[in-house]
Amino acid sequence: MNENICAISTALGVGAISIVRSSGPDVIKIVKKIFQGDDLEKVNTHTINYGFIVDGEEKIDEVLVSVMRAPNTFTREDVVEINCHGGITTTNKVLELLIINGCRLAEPGEFSKKAFLNGRIDLVEAEGINDLILSESEEARKYAINRVAGNLSRIIIDQRNILLGISAELEVNFDFPEEMDNPEVTHTKLHTELKKIEENLKDLLSHSQDGQIIKNGIDVAIVGKPNVGKSSILNHLLDQDKAIVTDIAGTTRDIVEGSITLSGIKINLIDTAGIRDTEDIVEKIGVDKSKEILSQADLAIYVLNNNEKIDAEEISFLQKLDNVKKILFINKDDLESKIDTSNLEISDIVYGNTIDEKGLDNLKNKIIEMFNLNEIKSKNYNFLSNARQIALVRNSLESIENAIKSVEEEMPLEMISVDIKKAYDDLGEIIGATYKDELLDELFSKFCLGK
Repeated sequence: MNENICAISTALGVGAISIVRSSGPDVIKIVKKIFQGDDLEKVNTHTINYGFIVDGEEKIDEVLVSVMRAPNTFTREDVVEINCHGGITTTNKVLELLIINGCRLAEPGEFSKKAFLNGRIDLVEAEGINDLILSESEEARKYAINRVAGNLSRIIIDQRNILLGISAELEVNFDFPEEMDNPEVTHTKLHTELKKIEENLKDLLSHSQDGQIIKNGIDVAIVGKPNVGKSSILNHLLDQDKAIVTDIAGTTRDIVEGSITLSGIKINLIDTAGIRDTEDIVEKIGVDKSKEILSQADLAIYVLNNNEKIDAEEISFLQKLDNVKKILFINKDDLESKIDTSNLEISDIVYGNTIDEKGLDNLKNKIIEMFNLNEIKSKNYNFLSNARQIALVRNSLESIENAIKSVEEEMPLEMISVDIKKAYDDLGEIIGATYKDELLDELFSKFCLGK
C-alpha cells in the first residue's frame, strides 16, 4: 500500500491527449524530478500546472500536470496525472521516466484496489466502476453508475444494520438475562423482523435476472434450415451486409455475430450455419457449432419460409427446442403462404420479411415483450450485478430462512443467533466488509490497466 504506482490511463495510440496516472506517498516528489515548471510540492492541491516533462536537459513533451493531495483523491493517496500529447512514443517515454525515478508499473485495476483498501469505495462500487467502463448500452451505463453512486451498497448496508441490531439484542438477552432493563426479544418480535429481511432479500434476487440482461445483453441465436433467410435477417437487423447472402443452401459455414439495441438493452445476434443432415465435413462442423451456440443462447429465433411447407426435419428439430425460450419467425410473408403452423405447439409465432423497411418490427417487438425490456427500463436499477453477489445473497437468505424456521419451532435464542450472524457475514462479503485476498486479486485483475 505504500508503493508508488503509475500507468497509462487512456487508450494507447494516436490521439489528442494521453493521461499517465500515478498514486502513492511520494508521487509528487517523483513527478517534480521530471517536470519543468512550478514547484509541484508547493502548488495548491487539485490544481493543473503547465510545463514540460524533461529527461535531464531534453524536453520530452509539453504537458499539464494535475496535482491532487490525499485524502481527497480516488485512492486517498497523493495522485498526480500527467496530461501529455497523445501518441505511443511520447506517452511511453513519460511512463518510463516515472518508473526510472521511483514508481512501479501498476497492475490491472490497482488504483481501484487501493481505493477499496483505503475505504474510498466498497466492492459493489468497484465492480460498478469496471462495468461502467465496459458498458455497451444506455441501460448498462445507468445500471453501472447506480452502483458507482452506492445505491445498491446502501440497501445491503441497511439489511446488515438491522441484523446487527437484532444480534446485539440477542447477545444482551442471553449473556445478561438478569438485567431487567434489557430490551426483551420474543420469538414473535424476532419472527416479524426476520420476515421483513427475508422479503427484502427475495426482492433483490427476483430482479437479478434483469441485472444480468442489462449488464450483458441478450444472446439471440438465429437458427433454421439452410436458405430460409437467416443471414438476410441478421443483415436487415444490423442494417449492414455482415453475412454473405446467396441462393445456394449452406453458404453460411461459420458463426456471424453483430449487436443492436432494443429499449436501451444490447441484443447480441448470432447467425448460425443452417441446421440439416449433411455429408459435407466443413458444413457439418458449422452445424455442430450452431447447436452448441443454441444451447447457450438466451433466445432462439427459429426461421421458416412462409412460401414452403414445413418438412419432417424442421418439425423434429422444433420438438427438440421444448426447453428453449424461442420465437418461431415465419419469413417472407410478402409471398404466397404455403405454411401451416396450426399443429405446432408454439405460442410465440411472428410473421415478417426482409424486403420492407419495417418488415422485422414485429420480431423486435416480440423480443421486447418476452424479456419485459420496457419494464426493466422503468425500474430503479438496484439489481445484483454478478454471480458472486447473487450467490452471497442466496446464502444470506438461506440463513435467514433457517433462523425463521428455528423461531417458529421456538428454538433457543443462542441457536437462532448463529444463523443471523452467518447472514450478516455473507452480506458483508458483498460490499467487502470481509474478504479474502484471492477474491481481490481475481476481481481487480479484470479491470483495465490504469484504473
